[in-house]
Amino acid sequence: MLRHLLTLALLLIATHAHALTAEDVKGMTLGETEARIEALGKAAANADDKTAAFIQALADDAVKTKGDKVFVVRDDKAFDAVTGAALSLPPDAEDVINPNLMRSELDNALAALKLFSKDDKVRAAAIKTLSADNDEARLPLIEKAYAAEGVPALKSQLELVRAAILLGSSDKAKRLAAAAQLSVSKDPNTKTILLERIGKETDSDVKVALQAALAKVDASLEWGNRLGAIFSGISLGSILLLVALGLAITYGLMGVINMAHGELMMIGAYATYVVQVLFQKYLPAAFDWYLLAAVPVAFMASALTGAALERSVIRFLYGRPLETLLATWGISLMLQQGVRSIFGAQNVGVENPVWMSGGVQVLGNLSLPYNRLVIIGFAIAVLLGMAWLISKTRLGLFVRGVTQNRPIASCMGVNTARVDTYAFALGSGIAGLAGCALSQVGNVGPDLGQGYIVDAFMVVVLGGVGQLAGTVYAAMGLGILNKFLEGWTGAVLAKIAVLVFIIIFIQKRPQGIFAMKGREV
Repeated sequence: MLRHLLTLALLLIATHAHALTAEDVKGMTLGETEARIEALGKAAANADDKTAAFIQALADDAVKTKGDKVFVVRDDKAFDAVTGAALSLPPDAEDVINPNLMRSELDNALAALKLFSKDDKVRAAAIKTLSADNDEARLPLIEKAYAAEGVPALKSQLELVRAAILLGSSDKAKRLAAAAQLSVSKDPNTKTILLERIGKETDSDVKVALQAALAKVDASLEWGNRLGAIFSGISLGSILLLVALGLAITYGLMGVINMAHGELMMIGAYATYVVQVLFQKYLPAAFDWYLLAAVPVAFMASALTGAALERSVIRFLYGRPLETLLATWGISLMLQQGVRSIFGAQNVGVENPVWMSGGVQVLGNLSLPYNRLVIIGFAIAVLLGMAWLISKTRLGLFVRGVTQNRPIASCMGVNTARVDTYAFALGSGIAGLAGCALSQVGNVGPDLGQGYIVDAFMVVVLGGVGQLAGTVYAAMGLGILNKFLEGWTGAVLAKIAVLVFIIIFIQKRPQGIFAMKGREV
């Protein structure tokens, strides 16, 4: 009965708006829960801006009482709910307690008020809230909002909410029509609604229709799950590609087993964090563009660290893989401890700019986050830039010449020591770019690189040592394969399965996906 009163009252919102009265305020605040709900329904029928604001204050637990006086408290200041005048809050004023039933009615009342908002986002949020309440008493309100809605997407959502409510109708024809309408839904909540109704339905014809609708919804959601797994795989593959591109130079082209590659990524991530802090402190108005400044800073920080590493240690260990591995492993531990000493052992948070927050809702169960989309595009840009640098520039020519035949390149006048430093710095800088990208999808900490170094080596070896095309195929293949296996076996078994696959593949084809040909061998 109370729900019907509230719904009928809310139907008058769009056409009648009267001032909030002291009686309305006391009725919604004082007394038993049922009486308060009834007063809420009556007040909502006269909903003006002050009424909506007071209902919101009740929902926010921002209302206190002293005797029969009601105070709205915001920012430690008390106001009169009717006039908005500032008041002195008595020290013994008591909080208004909202039981679960009252809180539910407040939420639904606010959602109903917002169904007629001029803001599309506000109406969308209201529809989402009301979709969880399938009370048939809401039907007149939903139909009124449906008739007034001008945005096709929101109108379609209201239509589904209406159909979900009609599933509980006593009219068999309405239930059959609602089942047919819900069968085209791509919302995961629809599956839950259908399952609940199938358990309660007694009519065999309606039950068959509900089961058919559930099968169609399941098929639609399954496509969303598959596309979601593919996107997640591409996203993971793009991150692996960024990590492995640096190794494709330092290991693939130069033959250096650099166990500190993950820590060079970590340096790039911390460089991004430092740029973020500087923008927050000195350029808060331009904070949303800090990432554009962080990209070159991350590249240079890791590149300079890599150049120093090559000139001080690596240059003396060329052709000695075991010593290189042990030396770079020790350096990785030193870099980790250095970061702990400067920034602390706890992870630090790097915020996404506003333009990287949110995502694109493709299907009901498939959303593409903007930060992942940007990273995929960033990985493609870095790959194209690196391919151009290696194949089209003088530095790339020298790197390829030194890699293929160092003595002959030296005889031709190439400064091989300088080329080694440039190449190692380039690979390290790309690792810094990978760290910058990783900072946008997770926390930054001293152990950041340890979770990716093994996967990066697997990508380079699987793709073919020194082959950029192979690195791309291997990164994307492993990313997608890993995500599909996770859906069937879980994360741990998926990792094991991928590792077993790589071992078998390398046994059959040691040169990787793409092998060097002709004189390059």
